[in-house]
Amino acid sequence: MPERPFYQPGASSVEGLPLLLQTFHNHPLVMLKPHWHAQVEVNFIMCGAVHYRMNDHAISLSAGEMCLFWGGLPHQMDDASDDAVFAGAHLPLVHFFRLHLPADIRNRLMTGATLVTGATDQSDSHNFERWNRYVRSGDPAKAEHAVNELLLRLERVRFEPYRLVPETPIGQDAGSPFDQQSLRNVGRMCDFIAENFLYDIDCVDIAAAADIHPKYAMNTFKKSTGMTLNEYVNLLRLSYAQALLMHQDANVLRVAMDSGFGSLSAFNKSFRKLAGMSPSDFRRGVTGAR
Repeated sequence: MPERPFYQPGASSVEGLPLLLQTFHNHPLVMLKPHWHAQVEVNFIMCGAVHYRMNDHAISLSAGEMCLFWGGLPHQMDDASDDAVFAGAHLPLVHFFRLHLPADIRNRLMTGATLVTGATDQSDSHNFERWNRYVRSGDPAKAEHAVNELLLRLERVRFEPYRLVPETPIGQDAGSPFDQQSLRNVGRMCDFIAENFLYDIDCVDIAAAADIHPKYAMNTFKKSTGMTLNEYVNLLRLSYAQALLMHQDANVLRVAMDSGFGSLSAFNKSFRKLAGMSPSDFRRGVTGAR
């Protein structure tokens, strides 16, 4: 009997390219370890069943269910039935902030909750397949059309039954609603950070890109995403570093420098805080390197 394939972070570009919107339609691969990435993820289960371990909760989904969650916290699909097929997308934050969702949903997602809904139908199976085909077609017009349709589909969850897991926030502020100008400011900051996170940037640079005051930029970003600007910059760097660490010949010091960290100590501290282990231990766990 052939060995079951597993997903390894770095085998795709989702961890390393935070600007890229990716879609998928395939048999899910079970993960050996949790991974993280700087996109919001939507998964629609077309056949079979899957099980996820999220940052502070676990969920099981079966055919016809859909979930939406923030990928910036460690998560792992640790089991999937042999007949499982799923489809979905990794949405950069700039696309996520285009969604017209109730403020409580948006803020709960950004602070670790998972939205789950069973209010789907056969059209979702056809649409997710088509959106994946359009995004991968190489035709920018088709890709834009697919993204717009996907965002509209996700907005529809507010009109139908859904649940947030866990049901109540765990020691977190639910946040407050923001006007469209604030969300546009956050979008501009996310764009600038995604394009420049490998360089030495600070809140002054980020605020200037959105043409707003640094203090206002920091407050707006924190209230809207649940993260500080520095935490988000570090997340993108750690996501990129995670992909680099997958290579057998990866040197931890070089990865730290190539990922935008100014020192090995800063890299180790940030990596351990997110992953619960050192970069060296992570590398050994996924590559078998000594």
